[in-house]
Amino acid sequence: MQDLMTMIATLRRPRMLARTAKFGARDYNRDRHLQRILGYGSLPGSGQALLRLMEMEKEVNEQRKEEDAAYSLVRHLDLLIAPLGEAQLYQANRASAFQ
Repeated sequence: MQDLMTMIATLRRPRMLARTAKFGARDYNRDRHLQRILGYGSLPGSGQALLRLMEMEKEVNEQRKEEDAAYSLVRHLDLLIAPLGEAQLYQANRASAFQ
C-alpha cells in the first residue's frame, strides 16, 4: 500500500477542484472541519483521519464521474480540502517527532 503522502500527491482531480481545494486548505481548522465531516466525538489521529477522508473522497469522486444526481460539489470540496489540511498536520507532527 502506498504511504499517505504518496496517495495525496498522486491524486488526480479536475484542475478547478484541485486549485480550489489548495486554496481552501490554507484556512483548514481540524477541530471545525474534521468534526463536521467525520461526525462529532473524539477525532482520530491525522494518519487514520487521512485514510478515512481518502476513502470518502473516492466515493464522492465516483459520484462525480458517474454524473450521479446525489453528487455535491460542496461536499467534494470539503473532502478534498480536509486531506490537504490533515497532510500538512501529519507532516508537521512527523517532522517534530524527529527533532
